[in-house]
Amino acid sequence: MSITIQHVINHLTAKVKLPENTVDQLITGSPNHTVTGIFVTFMPTQHVIKQAIQHGANLIIAHEPPFYNHHSHTDWLTDDPVYETKRKLIEKGGIAIYRCHDAIHRFQPDGITEGLVHSLGWSSYVVQRKPEADLLSFPEGMTVQLIAEHIKRSLGIKYVRLAGDPKMVCRRAAVLVGFRGNGNLTIPLLEQEDLDLIIAGEGFEWETPEYIRDAVQQGIQKALLMIGHAESEASGMKLLSDRLAAAFPELVVHFIGEQPVYQVI
Repeated sequence: MSITIQHVINHLTAKVKLPENTVDQLITGSPNHTVTGIFVTFMPTQHVIKQAIQHGANLIIAHEPPFYNHHSHTDWLTDDPVYETKRKLIEKGGIAIYRCHDAIHRFQPDGITEGLVHSLGWSSYVVQRKPEADLLSFPEGMTVQLIAEHIKRSLGIKYVRLAGDPKMVCRRAAVLVGFRGNGNLTIPLLEQEDLDLIIAGEGFEWETPEYIRDAVQQGIQKALLMIGHAESEASGMKLLSDRLAAAFPELVVHFIGEQPVYQVI
């Protein structure tokens, strides 16, 4: 029996209840088309789409949308040359793009957080899983500097951003992926869970970083590592790719990453 795009979507959403205003949707393509191959990625960039076409895959499962806004609206992009070039590439290549965002964050445990912690080799350090974060207990003598270097090495990234003292010894930390690094999540965690360190993807710069600065200036030892939105979530999509390959052995499933969007100059 041939596997359709709808079969894959049903598999991804079978064990979760999506919110009414979910952003998970088939953005391009038809659910009735037979799948010829799957590319799983964090961001469906021009490069990723070209690679899918070259490899004969017609389904891209992405965590984020192709058209530069959370709800995938395109009316405001009419006649924009970058949008039109990308749209025509997708259309000509017969590419279906399915956004898997809300579903994977509702896996038990959160599939994106699980993927990051797994990639960092920290699964054995997890002492509690919350909907928004994994709480970790590190071995004695682990400094923020050592943790930062380990993150860079494990994820193959050149930099992370630090607020706080790199020499600070860290006992307990929270890992929050994507845009969960904002104060309404991190500040209560720091206090209620007796944390030394927040490791997050990104967040508003006037919230958690400024809280950390004030804490340090008051003589309270706290620190923050911001590793980047994509850098914190791509590993979760890699884990999803592995699981899809096991669930659909008759299909070719690839994970494809991207270079960091920013350069440090």
